[in-house]
Amino acid sequence: MFLFAMGLLLVILQPSTGQFPRVCANTQSLLRKECCPPWDGDGTPCGERSNRGTCQRILLSQAPLGPQFPFSGVDDREDWPSVFYNRTCRCRGNFMGFNCGECKFGFSGQNCTERRLRTRRNIFQLTISEKDKFLAYLNLAKNIPSKDYVIATGTYAQMNNGSNPMFRNINVYDLFVWMHYYASRDTLLGGSNVWRDIDFAHEAPGFLPWHRAFLLLWEREIQKITGDENFTIPYWDWRDAEDCVICTDEYMGGQHPTNPNLLSPASFFSSWQVICTQSEEYNSQQALCNATSEGPILRNPGNNDKSRTPRLPSSSEVEFCLTLTQYESGSMDKMANYSFRNTLEGFADPHTAISNISQSGLHNALHIYMNGSMSQVQGSANDPIFILHHAFVDSIFERWLRRHRPMLEVYPAANAPIGHNRENYMVPFIPLYRNEEFFISSRELGYDYEYLQEPALGSFQDFLIPYLKQAHQIWPWLVGAAVIGGIITAVLSGLILACRKKRKGTSPEIQPLLTESEDYNNVSYQSHF
Repeated sequence: MFLFAMGLLLVILQPSTGQFPRVCANTQSLLRKECCPPWDGDGTPCGERSNRGTCQRILLSQAPLGPQFPFSGVDDREDWPSVFYNRTCRCRGNFMGFNCGECKFGFSGQNCTERRLRTRRNIFQLTISEKDKFLAYLNLAKNIPSKDYVIATGTYAQMNNGSNPMFRNINVYDLFVWMHYYASRDTLLGGSNVWRDIDFAHEAPGFLPWHRAFLLLWEREIQKITGDENFTIPYWDWRDAEDCVICTDEYMGGQHPTNPNLLSPASFFSSWQVICTQSEEYNSQQALCNATSEGPILRNPGNNDKSRTPRLPSSSEVEFCLTLTQYESGSMDKMANYSFRNTLEGFADPHTAISNISQSGLHNALHIYMNGSMSQVQGSANDPIFILHHAFVDSIFERWLRRHRPMLEVYPAANAPIGHNRENYMVPFIPLYRNEEFFISSRELGYDYEYLQEPALGSFQDFLIPYLKQAHQIWPWLVGAAVIGGIITAVLSGLILACRKKRKGTSPEIQPLLTESEDYNNVSYQSHF
């Protein structure tokens, strides 16, 4: 009944955050290379009249890139988003969005001045109603069109440099699947030629900040289309799991009774269609994924190549990864040694931190283990387990940030693979975000993880409780000390009185140099035990 009720919400259209703003996906905007839409609140571009932001020329990083991509001017994603737009909204204060109409992550209220902290929880700690609501929200996102965003179905050159726009509508869930594809797709070089060693979201320093931004944007979309401002993405803690415990009809879909590569018909995920999974076909046609349905979700967990991924990651592997002090190292790609990022991503051995691309550890291990749609990078977000998995990976990133408290300068400013320098804008997000903006604690971005939260003291009584417990434990010693102190005090008092009596009969020549009136108040006694 709950899922049916949520289905009625399909008529709702709310703003979404993704790649190309619909209001900028037209010939005029592309030819002018400007995306500065008006804010509905005052009708001016970027809400300028309300002091929310202004339309400005984008400032691109001039830092040198690594050697992995030896071309220039052949990929629309280079110096993102300058091929399409070189003027966008630059928002002030806590405002955010392609027209400065939203609040930055972690802020809310009419003027975006109210701090807010939400908590992401373990999916197995949700109540049945909370879990069912999450599943219903996923299905809603899969069936509701994005109001504010469209996707590109051709390159800028195929659009005749903007005079022939090529865009199409897409549902909210698939919008994010497409963005993940677009960030990781190969470069089309013309003819039948492609360049595969390029990825704006993986295999380099931006892997963790990019997916952190991706999850925050996805989370906000669910909040918008459902009206549930308290919604947070749950996570799946896969450490030491014997098998895919969330692969049941109660959660993310069980296995089909006759075809182990498909999902159980009892799960509504079995009716989902995937997009952007046929990279070789796109490459041969020198085309982009146009979000056409390409079949059902595939998943056969555990029946993967055991020589590459023998099992799911362990707690000890995660703990070893967290001991690594360097965020990035060496070539800053999948060959990096002793790199926390590369070890967590899974290209380095989780026991030694030495690069080993023949094995898949930690993050990569989970993708390979799922043995299906999750196992192919460009289309991996089609499987909703992707969201739960990356939420937990993000929590490990958060643990590392809290343990090592790195300065921003720890994130590489130059010589990283294309798109991954500190001040590069993340592909393909509009509004624009730099990698460095998400290399900060999650609490600064308005969210925390349930298993990482430090217990808060609710009152002065809570503050006193641990001290009162300690006092109770040592109470017999305190009483004993008081008795002993009383006895010592009595003995010393008697001695002092005796000395006073004796002093009265002593000649002035042998009296103390400091008289009682001068020194007595400086005398103190302490009992040590």
